[in-house]
Amino acid sequence: MNGTRINFRDELALDLAKYERDYPVHLDICENRDGMLVMNISDYYVAQIDIPERLYDEQIIDGETVRTPVPFSMDRVTLTLWAIEGGNN
Repeated sequence: MNGTRINFRDELALDLAKYERDYPVHLDICENRDGMLVMNISDYYVAQIDIPERLYDEQIIDGETVRTPVPFSMDRVTLTLWAIEGGNN
């Protein structure tokens, strides 16, 4: 990991801040039969990434609620790594 980026085997790099939404996001990283990493369900699970919904600071300004996104934090992300049995890693 480097900042908000995560890199798998120098093959697949993701900036997790770009995946943050107003709802929880779940990403599956898998290895296919050819030993290539893919970002969807395939033959062997490598990792699962869970990004919780975006947080906001709320302030009342002139009687109106103003919502400002809280900066993305990797501390809120859950990374689950899986052992690959029989994979091509």
